Amino acid sequence: MKRPQRISLRSARRLALTAQGFSGAEPAPGKTTRWQALSKVIDNLNLLQIDSVNVLSRSHYLPLFSRLGSYDKAVLDKHTLAAKNRRCFEYWAHEASILPYRYQPLLRWRMDDARNGTGIYRGLVEFARNKQQVIANTLEKVRAEGPLRPRDFGQPAVRSGEWWGWNDHKTALEYLFWTGEVTTASRDGFERLYDVPERVLPADTHATPSPERADAIRELARHSARALGISTETDIRDYFRLPLADTRRAVAELAESGELHMVEVKGWSKPGYIWHAAKSARSFERATVLSPFDPLVWNRDRAERLFGFRYRIEIYTPAPKRQFGYYVLPVLIGEQLAGRLCMKADRQAGTLRINAAWHEDGVDAGSASHAIAPALHNMSQWLDLERVELSGRGNMATALKGAL
Repeated sequence: MKRPQRISLRSARRLALTAQGFSGAEPAPGKTTRWQALSKVIDNLNLLQIDSVNVLSRSHYLPLFSRLGSYDKAVLDKHTLAAKNRRCFEYWAHEASILPYRYQPLLRWRMDDARNGTGIYRGLVEFARNKQQVIANTLEKVRAEGPLRPRDFGQPAVRSGEWWGWNDHKTALEYLFWTGEVTTASRDGFERLYDVPERVLPADTHATPSPERADAIRELARHSARALGISTETDIRDYFRLPLADTRRAVAELAESGELHMVEVKGWSKPGYIWHAAKSARSFERATVLSPFDPLVWNRDRAERLFGFRYRIEIYTPAPKRQFGYYVLPVLIGEQLAGRLCMKADRQAGTLRINAAWHEDGVDAGSASHAIAPALHNMSQWLDLERVELSGRGNMATALKGAL
């Protein structure tokens, strides 16, 4: 058997960065307003992860900023969160995510699993077992009156139990969302309005036959491998949180078909797989910050393997035990994850606050600061904030304050 090609860690990084849309020069100044530009990034990434934390910005906005620079968030809202003209739907993919409609049939196996009590939170399985009538009544009301918010059911939120603030109807709606019997019709602020899929999804999407489970998972693995550029089997599985055995089979089939090429990456303990059409750009001139939920870093093990960058989000860590800060964003400069910034949008004061600034070992603080400062000014304008202010914490704080 022929031994797989051996490649350097730098070659692997360049493949990953190119696949994720970080190659080439900085985006041109000015605010991107065309949906086509935003759609191209979403198509490339497959999805945008949703998270409720709004310390800086909702997480699904940030991957687009990291790749395009300033853009009109209203354009994204119109095509992802609004009731009309949408091009995307919401479902559990990596985590809760926004995805183009074409992925909906590919995720129906997950909806089937949820109905069968697998691949879903244990508490929801128990709720479905014990509260069947509540679920039936909730679905009936949505069918008759939707779209509806949880509060439209007239039951107050509770402040105890497994889900903070979830009453029975909210829990029922989340169960029905997992099973695909309701979906997000739109959002009011960040609150979901639920409706039945036949009134939300395009007719052709709703009418598309469900693919066989193995075929759907293979297709999702294919999209994962393309978006990653280079990956391990575990990386491919993690992108859409695919089942282990199904992913292993899908990766083997993609390798057999020639869509994946097995390689050995220096320093990796597991085989790597290069997407057959992956390219490695010649230049990497971007300087930007990344959401904690950006596909480049959401798999913390992969970020460490590729960049030597150990990253953990510390929101739920008690303040005295935090190493870098509350809401910390990795700093990407060229081919390197060069540092991390603890950031907050102080909307009342009109200020983008950098509460801590750190550079990685071996990174020159002055060079990194001058590289990232324009992106921070760009971000403050994008967030409609008037200024950037930095506190004195972190080994890059002094240099960054001077650069700003």
